[in-house]
Amino acid sequence: MSSQEDFNAKVITEFRANEGRVGGMFEGMPVLLLHHTGARTGTERVNPLVYLPDGGRYVVFASKAGAPENPAWYWNLRANPRTRIEVGTEDLAVEAAQAQGEERERLFEEQKRRQPQFAEYERKTDRVIPVMVLTPAA
Repeated sequence: MSSQEDFNAKVITEFRANEGRVGGMFEGMPVLLLHHTGARTGTERVNPLVYLPDGGRYVVFASKAGAPENPAWYWNLRANPRTRIEVGTEDLAVEAAQAQGEERERLFEEQKRRQPQFAEYERKTDRVIPVMVLTPAA
């Protein structure tokens, strides 16, 4: 298990033990658990992600802390957009779609306002950070 996988496993355990609340670097931030299926492997994975609530939708940002490449979960959502998330004590079926244009700008600007480290992630990379909108299934 990589150090990132070990870190994620600890956050996931804490999330589930505390009704969706976690401490450490995520203290006070809205966090969800994103379930996603590997685009190439078909392996089910779970990642803890900070999200932005947006009118009943959950918005996540493929920042990878400003790394030059997108995170694997982004490609997995693109390949398999129907998935589920855990938020608080709820488990929700969702469909992922990438925000574009003005909607992407509005959501990313709001996230930077609420979580200033996202402005730093944006400064650190040459890529446009993808914004994924997770809409609960009807």
